[in-house]
Amino acid sequence: QVQLVESGGGLVQAGGSLRLSCAASGHTFSSYAVGWFRQAPGKEREFVSAVNWSGSIAHYSESVKGRFTISRDNAKNTVYLQMNSLKPLDTAVYYCAAGYMVSVSTTDYDYWGRGTQVTVSS
Repeated sequence: QVQLVESGGGLVQAGGSLRLSCAASGHTFSSYAVGWFRQAPGKEREFVSAVNWSGSIAHYSESVKGRFTISRDNAKNTVYLQMNSLKPLDTAVYYCAAGYMVSVSTTDYDYWGRGTQVTVSS
């Protein structure tokens, strides 16, 4: 069993930066891939980024590639999402999720956090 808690969201102006954290409990966290997803009001949850268990493989959606960076520190049971050059379209609730494989699909993740709100003003 893995429990995930996101933090680091907030209100930022366009062009600004935020770093989200996903803190996990559970001694097996280092064996899981972790993904970040986001959901804007009235829209479906969409893939943002994912990293494999060791941090050696990362994937990004086209909409965030070059602006966001995912990383993990297994000693701290934490995965980070550094978000730079933020745009109003990035406004959403951001969720982290843990699963056994790097995937863009929500159905491939077994554990989810409750989300953190990111709001980007123009």
